[in-house]
Amino acid sequence: MQKARLTVVPRTRTRTSRLPFVTLVSFVLLAGVIGLLMFNTSMQQASFAATSMELQASTLTAREQTLRMELDGLRDPQRVARQAQRMGMVIPATPAFLRLSDGKVLGTPTPATRDGALRLLPEAPPKPAVLDPAPNVVTVVGPPRTGRDGAATGAGGHRADRNHDNKPNHKPNHQR
Repeated sequence: MQKARLTVVPRTRTRTSRLPFVTLVSFVLLAGVIGLLMFNTSMQQASFAATSMELQASTLTAREQTLRMELDGLRDPQRVARQAQRMGMVIPATPAFLRLSDGKVLGTPTPATRDGALRLLPEAPPKPAVLDPAPNVVTVVGPPRTGRDGAATGAGGHRADRNHDNKPNHKPNHQR
């Protein structure tokens, strides 16, 4: 049996291609950038939606407040009573009450009439003379009359650029 001889085999270096590694890193970077852009876009859309909903909520809150004020005005007892009077209802001067437990009428029932009705609003007091002055009368004078040739005439019917003897009305021009 012979011994096998061992010898050192020279190492041959094979260059592995860097293309798969560069491709993998480029793909990861591209996916990250695209993911960040999509995330940023969705956050902006959510921000716009939130702003729009806040504006809508404030508009609806203002509308609710307006409707509540309107409803309070419609529920005002004085307004309801005035509306009832306009419809022909009158407030009885002496009301009568019915006790439900035994059906007894308390008070003297009398029909309500417009003459004996209670007034909702008192009669307005007369205005003091200071607050009720006599009216100012203003007389408006019409436009100046014109002659046959279209020139303006004065109150006596004379043309403004001629005097009474129909001579030109020249006035000296005084300059200082």
